Amino acid sequence: MANVTKKELVERVSQRTGLNQLDTKLVVETFLDAVGKALQSGRNIEIRGFGRFKVKQQKAHTARNPRTNESVKVDERFKPIFEASNKLRDRVSETIMKDR
Repeated sequence: MANVTKKELVERVSQRTGLNQLDTKLVVETFLDAVGKALQSGRNIEIRGFGRFKVKQQKAHTARNPRTNESVKVDERFKPIFEASNKLRDRVSETIMKDR
């Protein structure tokens, strides 16, 4: 399965909505920018029936470099994650199972 690019996403939304691709690209980029800015400010985004984008704190820990077996200190950081809703999980699973 190939990945869907932003360009393909813009084309699909444009075809479905009847908007031209320039306007659709602006809408898609504005949406993605809003998601990014909300996550940067530590806020979560919930889209019912689709999923939740949220920021998760990863505590500082010691990891191991598999090549050298050397211990490496990893600082605390925050990372964005996506949790799919049960509805989306079910739809994906049903569709993939049907296509097998």
